Amino acid sequence: MPDDLQLVNTGDLVQLYGKVPDLRWFRLRSINLDWRGPTVTLRLDLSSFPETIPPEWKGTEVDTVQCHLQFLAVEDLSMPGWEPPVRSASLVTQPLEGERRVRVRVTGDGVALGFTCNESVQVGHVSAFKISSDGADKTRHLFFKRIDAARYKSIPATEEKTFYGRI
Repeated sequence: MPDDLQLVNTGDLVQLYGKVPDLRWFRLRSINLDWRGPTVTLRLDLSSFPETIPPEWKGTEVDTVQCHLQFLAVEDLSMPGWEPPVRSASLVTQPLEGERRVRVRVTGDGVALGFTCNESVQVGHVSAFKISSDGADKTRHLFFKRIDAARYKSIPATEEKTFYGRI
């Protein structure tokens, strides 16, 4: 993860990976914009799979971990490009002088997104799934948090405000 960001709620990732995995490169699944906050939420597949998995995931053939990154107090949003699927995207940040804010750029084949936001970024909705041969994530997701596991068996549509708005 870029050093300019302060990740909040990283316990699930640390429990899975032993540390926060590199979040600079990923497969970008969705971008959710919410005027309340305002926030930008990225749903992404991590570039690596943990060596040790929870007992609930054993024997399930999962091979990909997904999570959300939610950026708070977003301003100066620019999105001149969004053509999913985005199989490989990168996240680059730059601190703004004298503020607790950063400039964020997400780029890749099919995405060009930029904005400024608070340096604190929330991590949530960690899940594992078996990626399909066409790269889709429409299969069953095994969520790390019990509340997510009780509520969802797969990823809901991007209009689902309680899923995308609350990390």
